[in-house]
Amino acid sequence: MDKMWSGRFSADASSLLERFNASIMFDQKLYREDISGSVAHAQMLAHQGILTSDELASIELGMTQVLGEIESGAFEWKIGDEDLHMAIEKRLTSLIGDAGKKLHTARSRNDQVALDFRRYVLRKNSEIVIQIKSLMGVLVDIARDHTQTILPGMTHLQHAQPINFGFHMLAYVSMFKRDVERFESSYVRNNISPIGCAALAGTPHNINREMTAKALGFDSVSINCLDTVSDRDFALEILFNISTLMMHISRLAEEIILWSSYEFRFVELSDEYSTGSSIMPQKKNPDVPELLRGKTGRVYGNLIGLLTVMKGLPLAYNKDTQEDKEGVFDSIDTIEMSLEILGEALKTMTIKPENMAKACKLGHLSATDLADYLVSHCDIPFREAHHITGRAVARAEALGIDLSDIHYNELHKIDNRIEENVMAHLAISHSMNARISQGGTAQVRTLEQVVYFDNYLKEIK
Repeated sequence: MDKMWSGRFSADASSLLERFNASIMFDQKLYREDISGSVAHAQMLAHQGILTSDELASIELGMTQVLGEIESGAFEWKIGDEDLHMAIEKRLTSLIGDAGKKLHTARSRNDQVALDFRRYVLRKNSEIVIQIKSLMGVLVDIARDHTQTILPGMTHLQHAQPINFGFHMLAYVSMFKRDVERFESSYVRNNISPIGCAALAGTPHNINREMTAKALGFDSVSINCLDTVSDRDFALEILFNISTLMMHISRLAEEIILWSSYEFRFVELSDEYSTGSSIMPQKKNPDVPELLRGKTGRVYGNLIGLLTVMKGLPLAYNKDTQEDKEGVFDSIDTIEMSLEILGEALKTMTIKPENMAKACKLGHLSATDLADYLVSHCDIPFREAHHITGRAVARAEALGIDLSDIHYNELHKIDNRIEENVMAHLAISHSMNARISQGGTAQVRTLEQVVYFDNYLKEIK
């Protein structure tokens, strides 16, 4: 029997149990966190006089060799070792002898896995923020070039009011800024060290948790050990943050899919990020945004899965929480690839202002401008102005034209208080630039937003 916990048992574990119980097939992804965490723990033990300086030196040297073996591919992961913690400790002990057996003093696999997994999630948290900022930069660059590219702004997927394409892109930048803030908030909230909590109640050894926390880059140590070893809020938070981020990505992906269709033709994805049909040679399919839209459901499932695992667990640690990692690993892999490919697809996408401009002649986008004109120039109450504008839209429909192209005489017949200067207010470009309230679509306001996000991306770290 070669299990490190086998002293209590008189028979070997069945091979079926080994396969069912093991996590080493996937938790080996945490090897960097496990090795650096173990070294920091050993350094603290030596500082406290629990290990000798020679034992510490042996552990540090042995861990350096183990790290090299893992990164070179020479390390042999065995399912019988159950998890990466046991695998690494066993290899260390085979290299340095009894000093390796002392490494686990004053800790448990419960606080060890909590440490490794938390540090991995925090590292990925920061890496995802960098990727979001990169995507935001791509969108800001597009917005800067298209503050005068007019397209229909929509509600209910119906033409509503004219906006500029840059303004539309900056709406997504605003969403992604909130995502950055969520990830950053999670990092601060969860940057606390669990190591030293041992199994659930702390340890009788004279350890220094603050020292280990500082060495590993934590802001502080956890307060209650019973909570700490079974806490997976940090994992749930990154899953929620990724899910919200993927929801924002999916909304943008949906619009790209629509815009690239023949019904819109507002954009065209590059050949590099499109695919064809096996039977229809004319097809150019938007597979990238479609997959982004589809993978959103995948990360939602990972979030719901872990919430379900955690919902009925008594304190403290339970084996159920071994199910916490695969979903997190999968969601992180998914979001990292999604952010990268979306940024590249956007950089290489062709934008077609002429088709957007044509679409602005459908749906009477300047109707609100006529109502606003009647209020501000003719002193007509808005509800009456709304009714007059509705009659004008009906007349334009009857004539088979857009409201922006209607003749002044037609409007004057509807209400003789309307003056000829109304025509300037019905122009699509005037309508877009008239919306000068803070945060609006007018070019001057859109450019302000570009500057704001430029500065934001330069300032945040």
